[in-house]
Amino acid sequence: MNSQPDDTRFRTFGRAKGRTLTVSQQAVMTEHWPRLEIRPGDTLPDGPIWLEIGYGMGSHVLHLARTHPDMSIIGAEPFLNGTAKAVRGAAEEGLDNLRLFRGDVRELMTEMPDRCLERVYILFPDPWPKSRHNKRRLIRTAFITELHRLIAPGGSLIFASDIPHYVDWALTRFRSHARQTGGGFVWDGSDPKQPPENWPGTKYEAKARREGRTPYWFTFTRV
Repeated sequence: MNSQPDDTRFRTFGRAKGRTLTVSQQAVMTEHWPRLEIRPGDTLPDGPIWLEIGYGMGSHVLHLARTHPDMSIIGAEPFLNGTAKAVRGAAEEGLDNLRLFRGDVRELMTEMPDRCLERVYILFPDPWPKSRHNKRRLIRTAFITELHRLIAPGGSLIFASDIPHYVDWALTRFRSHARQTGGGFVWDGSDPKQPPENWPGTKYEAKARREGRTPYWFTFTRV
């Protein structure tokens, strides 16, 4: 177990931009991004709020907005090309309950009020498998503490990974936080090999299975 303290500085690792946006992608961003964007300090949307952290190419966050029109969905992702794809999907489907943030989600979270979220999804975050890069992992004690501040009591946190070492890393830190706070997040004990209800499947999940990796899902309740 890594006993070093968590690095609480904000820094987004990995790619923020891939291929140059096509003319059509840029046109969609120009037209629809101002309506969909949420920035740190903005007034939050009305109603129960669900946040997906690191939505990749957007398939799951679009699924949430599509299948839960009564929920306000916020997606955060630093990757421009994924953002552009999510914006296109939201525009084509006419989704009006979705807001998107491009950048390090912690910048958005620090400006959010206490207990404002009903549910948070962290699905297959970058595992940073090399030991010298473990400090770049998203799931760290300081991050869990901030999630605990933002999620309302009784709210849920869904974490997924296909990397056993990262699963162990994350569970260790959730347990440590629970001991320190006398509550924290409690795992519901469900079969971790079974995805959440109404799970649509994602390309990343399919890729992991093709490459022989087993996805694991954990649902925690904020107590």
